[in-house]
Amino acid sequence: MLRSLTLLVLAASATAEYSSNINYRSPSLSHKLGISLPKVLKRHAKRQAGPSYADANAVNFTHGVASGDPYPESVILWTRASLMYDSDRSNVTVSGTVPLYNHDTQEYVRASANPICVDYNVYADQNLTSVVTTGRAYTSSDIDYTVKVEAGGLQPFTQYYYQFCVCGSDNRSPVGRTKTTPRPEDDLSSIGVAVYSCSNFPNGFFNAYGNAARKDNIDYVIHLGDYIYEYATSTAPRPVEPQNEIFTLYDYRRRLATYRTDLDLLLSHQKYAWITTWDDHEISNNGYRDGSSGLNNTEQSFEEDGRVSVDQRKMNAVRAYFEWMPIRQVDMDNNLRIWRSFSIGSLFDLIMLDTRNYDRSITTLNWNNDYVTEISNDAGRTLMGSQQENWFYNQLKNSTATWRIIGSQIVFSRINVTTWFGSETNPYNSDAWDGYMSNKNRTLKTLYDNDIGNNVMLAGDSHANWVSDLVWLDHANYSSASGAGSVGVEFAGTAVSSSSPFGADSTIFECNNQSRLLIRDNEELQWQEGYYRGYYEMQITPQRIDAQYFGMPSLETRNGYELSLGNFSVVSGENKLARPVGGAEVENGALQTGEVVMTNVTHDTNTGEWFIHDFDRVTIDTSA
Repeated sequence: MLRSLTLLVLAASATAEYSSNINYRSPSLSHKLGISLPKVLKRHAKRQAGPSYADANAVNFTHGVASGDPYPESVILWTRASLMYDSDRSNVTVSGTVPLYNHDTQEYVRASANPICVDYNVYADQNLTSVVTTGRAYTSSDIDYTVKVEAGGLQPFTQYYYQFCVCGSDNRSPVGRTKTTPRPEDDLSSIGVAVYSCSNFPNGFFNAYGNAARKDNIDYVIHLGDYIYEYATSTAPRPVEPQNEIFTLYDYRRRLATYRTDLDLLLSHQKYAWITTWDDHEISNNGYRDGSSGLNNTEQSFEEDGRVSVDQRKMNAVRAYFEWMPIRQVDMDNNLRIWRSFSIGSLFDLIMLDTRNYDRSITTLNWNNDYVTEISNDAGRTLMGSQQENWFYNQLKNSTATWRIIGSQIVFSRINVTTWFGSETNPYNSDAWDGYMSNKNRTLKTLYDNDIGNNVMLAGDSHANWVSDLVWLDHANYSSASGAGSVGVEFAGTAVSSSSPFGADSTIFECNNQSRLLIRDNEELQWQEGYYRGYYEMQITPQRIDAQYFGMPSLETRNGYELSLGNFSVVSGENKLARPVGGAEVENGALQTGEVVMTNVTHDTNTGEWFIHDFDRVTIDTSA
């Protein structure tokens, strides 16, 4: 009897320690998308007669540490603890083994698939002397040896340090730093965030991530999507694995793993809690609920060339994303839900949308662009589906914070792009909010009818910088000169490394000329810039929000160079960009009113070449 009770207690303990790894139930237990823990435990129990667990000294923390989705009393912690650097090629191992790539022989060999036990500690101090909370979790090939846990029992708006350790050993991960959010009722003087999107590994180094981390004047990171790209990249200067376009679960795991080798991305994850959403490339270009531009046939599977059905591809991409990102499980009937919100004290509510994959109506797929333009005003078209729309509008109406900050992957403001890539009959980008005018108008109607002010839309996706007043042009008496009639602002950022939409080889002169044309054709667009890759930071106070845009002069090497491109403000209660916009002076691009003072650029009139020089330097610690 005592032995049976002991076995029951041990079994319950093992189940709890497995289930503490959130990835066993990600992205959802619905639709059989989670991992069956009873099957995992049964399989591992069969190996108890032999070595039960992997050799602790052979385990590596292959891709650093990360944290995310902070709450006032808890935060998500992430690492990967594995015998191999390569990702796992299947859900369930074959004959108790998993493939291991030997880089010396360039062959796959077999390695033990036994579970790996990991402890974690959260500390109050950088010296790791004061333990606040601790826990244990297991990982295995079922989830690509990733570990994702919720560390609880924390204090609001407090900085912590954390570390993972292989159980019963001194094999430890790097030390991470994170911060919880304040309670919804807490009053704050200031919060800093860095905003990123569109990091394309083959295009160059992710210097934008590292620069903000080294300056270290923010509290959290917001990522608006395109964390990875799914394209084939065999000829790139910095190729990724696998080199083919990705479709399978292994493909997505391996691509994420390659991205997570960039030292500046590792540094940012190690220092800040991230709040993320996906755009389209985490799954496939120009995605919608039934497919994407890269895989349109929704009736049957593709078996050749490693292709899979649309639904299977989405399942693979979503599962790998949840395995590798420090994101909470949003447990709903629909397994694609990533939209959620965060209360950052009484200062602002952060509303993170999914305008790409959840329940999006058909978008431009290259072959149907004219058709999508024709139906862009149809009342039934939606970017996010009725369930997310209703949730979104209720979030706006019920918010009592000083500011409402909305993380939207794609540009919200109406942008006439005729001079860029449009035409007289198709003047707007139908893959952005402009292709879903009824959804956009319902959002604006909610803001105007309910007198909801202090709204800030964030956007990525476009690989360019856009700063606009947020306005319902057809219904508000808007003044571009003063900003009267606006209901908020939009800060849209360029890419970390993805190419300029004006052309990867465009000169700074060509890009700025295009910016001037866009400014001319769009009265609410106050600043536009498309030459530099980079990011922006926001300092948020009860009185105002200041947005600082930074450009990276070079992505060819890992370096700390950056330019301050422009500074923009919005004052609480004014619901528009502060005038003069950007202080009437920016480093690059084009302003509606003001000067472009290119202090770091010279033009050789003899050769026609432009030269960038005199960088504002950030000291880089190459050992970081």
